[in-house]
Amino acid sequence: MIDFLYSIDVSIFYFINGALANPLFDKLMPFITEVKNWYLVYVLLWFIILLKGGKYRIAMAVAMILLITITDQVSSSLLKNIIERVRPCNALPDVHLLAGCTGSFSFPSSHAVNNFAAAMFFGYFYKHLKWILFSVAAIVALSRIFVGVHYPSDVIGGALIGVVLGFTLAKLYSFLLVRVYK
Repeated sequence: MIDFLYSIDVSIFYFINGALANPLFDKLMPFITEVKNWYLVYVLLWFIILLKGGKYRIAMAVAMILLITITDQVSSSLLKNIIERVRPCNALPDVHLLAGCTGSFSFPSSHAVNNFAAAMFFGYFYKHLKWILFSVAAIVALSRIFVGVHYPSDVIGGALIGVVLGFTLAKLYSFLLVRVYK
């Protein structure tokens, strides 16, 4: 059964990474997948939350930092080292590699965990932004397959882990905010 699921994962990987490759995506996806290209967006969002985030703006700005720290440590330092899945760019032949292929492990995609956790967390408090938050998270997560560094299951698993972590942290934060801001 595991071999069957792996073969599906590999087939979908090659479809997205190879069959969908084109000159536009070959330029766009490496840009989207590079975290450094998002720093300005993250800083701007942080300041927008801090300045216009409503009654809980300071708490939400602090939450943004805590959220990414927690989710990144859970995915990068804990889960990847427990599961130890080799990246497709290190395990498969003929990968259309558009980003650096590191020796770090593949499951879950930390990009997916972090972005989906943030989408879930902030979508919980700012419901009118849910659609855009989840759309951006999905595009960033999908870019990881396009550039050849993650299997589809790494991204799907990362998205699910991120949603669970984001929801759990949102409920906890909501509980704490009610007590602090009484």
